[in-house]
Amino acid sequence: MNPIGITTWVWAAPLSTEQLPSIACHVAELGYDLIEIPVERTTDLDYRDAAAVIRDTGLATSVCAVMSPDRDLIHPGETIRANGVAYVRHCIDAAHTLGARNVIGPIYSAVGRLWQPTRDERARDIDLLVRQLRGLAEYAADRGVVLCIEPLNRFETSLINLAQQAIEVIDRVDHPACGLLLDTFHMNIEERSIGEAIQTAGRRLRHLHACENDRGTPGTGHVPWQEVADACHAIGYTGPVVIETFTDRVKTMARAVAVWRPLAPSPEFLAREGLRHLRELFDPR
Repeated sequence: MNPIGITTWVWAAPLSTEQLPSIACHVAELGYDLIEIPVERTTDLDYRDAAAVIRDTGLATSVCAVMSPDRDLIHPGETIRANGVAYVRHCIDAAHTLGARNVIGPIYSAVGRLWQPTRDERARDIDLLVRQLRGLAEYAADRGVVLCIEPLNRFETSLINLAQQAIEVIDRVDHPACGLLLDTFHMNIEERSIGEAIQTAGRRLRHLHACENDRGTPGTGHVPWQEVADACHAIGYTGPVVIETFTDRVKTMARAVAVWRPLAPSPEFLAREGLRHLRELFDPR
């Protein structure tokens, strides 16, 4: 059975130590198995206190890396690259303290940094990324954590838009602590077949973000959900299925991901209906 989770971004951004107890209790009461914790600023959460809160709710957890302009593993500037590595290490340490297995996200470049590289420039960037991720995967493995690399759509990054592009990097890193995250929102834009992308990922898939085509409530749009579920079943995927979506009420994240209108009647509708839909797909009773 796949653990079904949801991001705290539905209710708060950035997440604070003071906000977490009520959100975590609410997530558990709704019937979720997992809570996903974004690390927007490295000083927002007391991870030991947060770990105790999450442990008391009985929830599993995962950590979401937020790759801001000063966090970039392949940036031309050495200082920004070093800051990117230090930040990902911070997320790995946070995951270890929280008891999280996965650190997920576009762990390569800053979200929103767009450029058009030549073939040689792209090859150089990928070579650098492989070296950076191999070192980070070794650091993660020592702490029982897996890095899950996420392709984003073309409007958010120039580097990795397709599952196949991420697979090529992951296979070159060739480390058990480096896997793949796929997101149905991004796949709906970039992949010719969502089901084929998932099946191609195979054993590399370690995390799945379940988002509607408009980034709203799963099951309310045109993402081919049965195809998603069938492909996951075909590869024997039993990892997390996490709703990563946003509301226009959380202004900082709404601006960052271009949510200019309500995507659901309320956060509660989004959380309840999204969970119901995913349970029917991944945990039919």
